[in-house]
Amino acid sequence: MNFKSLEEFWAFYMNEHSKPSTRRWHFVGTLLSILFLLCSVFISLWFLFFVPFVGYGCAWYSHFFVEGNVPATFGHPFWSFFCDFKMFVFMLTGQMDREIKRLGKRPVLQLF
Repeated sequence: MNFKSLEEFWAFYMNEHSKPSTRRWHFVGTLLSILFLLCSVFISLWFLFFVPFVGYGCAWYSHFFVEGNVPATFGHPFWSFFCDFKMFVFMLTGQMDREIKRLGKRPVLQLF
């Protein structure tokens, strides 16, 4: 699938992250990756080892076991990386629900 802009990819990306649990797993993975990155700067470079494993581990778990799809990272690694941080900021600032509505997505109901 070819996308002409980041905004076009963003709509696809959000479709691939339709469940709130998937987005929460991504948030946790991104947050932990940032923390490990900071630890590598201020404590020891050994923490760099954990950055990709924690970030991608949480995200990929959510895709395979929660969302039931294949991570967008496999086909579009750079745009997925940028969109993950965009989603992280929306969640951090409490604007994720508004963004989902803006895109015309309906929330997916989950039992847990």
